[in-house]
Amino acid sequence: MRTLISTAFISLDGVVEAPGGEPGYRNAGWTFKHTDFLPEAFEIKGREQKEATAMLLGRVSYQAFSPVWPGMADFADYKLMPKYVVSTTLGEDDLVSDWGDTTILRTLDEVAALKETDGGPIIVHGSATLNQALSDAGLIDRYHLLVFPLLLGAGKRLFSTTDKDVQKLKLVESEAYPNGLQKQVFDVVR
Repeated sequence: MRTLISTAFISLDGVVEAPGGEPGYRNAGWTFKHTDFLPEAFEIKGREQKEATAMLLGRVSYQAFSPVWPGMADFADYKLMPKYVVSTTLGEDDLVSDWGDTTILRTLDEVAALKETDGGPIIVHGSATLNQALSDAGLIDRYHLLVFPLLLGAGKRLFSTTDKDVQKLKLVESEAYPNGLQKQVFDVVR
């Protein structure tokens, strides 16, 4: 069974929306506007590219990343990696041709089936709505969180407000950095 890893830049109050400057959000770009950059705090991002064997995205994140990431040296390891997009509305003609093999999945059952295939870890970037659905369905196995020392108030959150049973997490890696960032890696306890 493959490990499904959710990775996120997250504010202390749980917001994950528009960390890189996506338009239409008043706090867009919050990750680097208010926190000094320390390369060592982002080591986990390079490690994710080396360890992941596939990427899973929601439609909105796919449409934001696919025009940009294929040409970025910072994301070169993701270029040829198989990608899966969970969407009920995207068609094959909506996929970019320069970002490796991409498969559209229509349901969470298809995500569960993907996890049952052979292969290494599957990484989920962005995709707040998809992350909420995956978490609520018990499909996420690990969280890689870079927690920023900010309270943003408004914006999409990583976790839903669905009334559900307790989901226990085990802290397996953590570090605090001088700029206030915290790395928190949690395994989901089953």
